[in-house]
Amino acid sequence: MSARARSDTTSIDPAVISALAAAGLNPAMVAHVVGRALAEDLADGQDVTTVATIAEEQQGTAEVVPREAGVVAGLPVMAFAFAAASQGRVAVRIHAADGDIVRPGEVLLTASGPVRDLLTAERTALNLLTHLSGVATLTRLWADAVSGTKAQVRDTRKTLPGLRALQKYAVRCGGGLNHRMSLSDAALIKDNHVAAAGSVSRAFQLVHEQAPELVIEVEVDTPAQCAEAINAGAQLILLDNMSLADLKACVAMADGKPVQLEASGGLSLSTAAAVAETGVDYLAVGSLTHSAPVLDIGLDLRVDEEAG
Repeated sequence: MSARARSDTTSIDPAVISALAAAGLNPAMVAHVVGRALAEDLADGQDVTTVATIAEEQQGTAEVVPREAGVVAGLPVMAFAFAAASQGRVAVRIHAADGDIVRPGEVLLTASGPVRDLLTAERTALNLLTHLSGVATLTRLWADAVSGTKAQVRDTRKTLPGLRALQKYAVRCGGGLNHRMSLSDAALIKDNHVAAAGSVSRAFQLVHEQAPELVIEVEVDTPAQCAEAINAGAQLILLDNMSLADLKACVAMADGKPVQLEASGGLSLSTAAAVAETGVDYLAVGSLTHSAPVLDIGLDLRVDEEAG
């Protein structure tokens, strides 16, 4: 199967395309990711082990089952992977919804068709599902940790290359919010920008002149810099590696002003509640995407008896 065939959407069940669209995922983007992933395994060749051991006419059904509890994300993506690898020969049924809390033994998805196709797609499909579900599961832990406060958990651009849209989708499935998707849809003035411009206020002025229509967030290290950013007109301020006392001081000076505050740096699940209780609006958590462990999900194959 060629790389082009693997990224083609014309042979995909329209229901799978609709499921991606309903999840807010661009089918063309998913096709690209899945095509690249399948190419890593197939390299324009074939699954030599499966071809040698499985008859071409052998049919079967695969059940996708979690081995541990967590939040599932990526079921439509997995469905697309099966469909793309088989060029439409595998039929998929999704039995859960992304964002659901799932339990061990629960069947999340079934895929039926040629066993060769099922086994060829297995690792690619599981790699995507287990990773995205791991991101969603970790995000839910953070969201639960700040529950009862006004603070919400947001991701960052610390994403795996090529997987940003999918990882940020998984964050949403876990109850988190997305920060900017790219360097152009919002501005974030960081310490190196401030150093180059000479001051927080000067950096803000330059960015505002360049892109007056964008929301501008400014990273600061001290309450004094926070005050400077507020006076400059920043709509968002990233409070980097501040103590709880400094966070509270920044919250107090922002009270009643049209600005939101985001805590970042050195955050952990054990301190999330205390940080949220200072009154900040967001917690920026890079580990949601760069360090989430996979959710253990397996594939159980049932071969049709009549096919031998």
